[in-house]
Amino acid sequence: MVNPIVACSQISCSWDQDENINKAEKIITDAVKEGVNIFLLQELFSSPYFCSSQDPKFFKLAQPFENNYLIEKFSKIASKLSVVLPISFFEKDKNSYYNSVAIIDSNGEVLGKYRKSHIPQNPGYEEKYYFSPGNSGFKVWETSVCKIGVGICWDQWFPECARFMALEGADLLLYPTAIGSEPQDPTIDSKNHWQTVMRGHAAANMVGVIASNRIGDELNNNVKMNFYGHSLIINETGEVVKEMNSDKEGYASYAFDLESLQNKRSEWGLFRDRREDLYTTAIN
Repeated sequence: MVNPIVACSQISCSWDQDENINKAEKIITDAVKEGVNIFLLQELFSSPYFCSSQDPKFFKLAQPFENNYLIEKFSKIASKLSVVLPISFFEKDKNSYYNSVAIIDSNGEVLGKYRKSHIPQNPGYEEKYYFSPGNSGFKVWETSVCKIGVGICWDQWFPECARFMALEGADLLLYPTAIGSEPQDPTIDSKNHWQTVMRGHAAANMVGVIASNRIGDELNNNVKMNFYGHSLIINETGEVVKEMNSDKEGYASYAFDLESLQNKRSEWGLFRDRREDLYTTAIN
């Protein structure tokens, strides 16, 4: 294991999927030149966020996990650049569809996949139309750099997801994300709430948290959304150590000290003092 130098990122996306993929490859390459060895792209980065409306034509975007062009492309990039890449993709498995992430190690090996567990259904976020609830369970991946847990966007709002991955040994939690405006009420700005809940995951579990969000205006079947970016990296005490702005493409990086992380978790006793016997509710 080596110390992780992680990067969050954000890009705007068009319906030219090759353009989106090439843009992602370029910022990964730039980040690796500065020493980054774990790079997080945003949720469903190869296209606009099609879930803002219900339209059956978008099911054509889904691809199986095996022989997947996107995964194969970024597997080669990971191997070439020696970087760990969690890659978000729209998965088709027989007659079911999932919002998934493939975990690619720095040698290009695909370690497996995680399927988004919590599926939102709100104006502008019509994901239950497209995705079945994930059945992979929460997972931790032992990469060449460190142990990482991966959740996807709406998973960020559930402390059980973060706690499970921390209990399974994750050093870092990574969340690819697509969040922005609320079409039904333009006065709602969830950015601070979104960041606060992730800061809580980091502090309560004493792990690093990395989130990559998309940016830009997207118009889909007369539903207009603005994605507010502010991708960020949070340290083990809940402090935001890197944060991007609302409209600039690129990445931000931060180096974690694994030994320091592990020592702090041991010293605080947060996992030692858990009382699982008290965390269940009797139903009469």
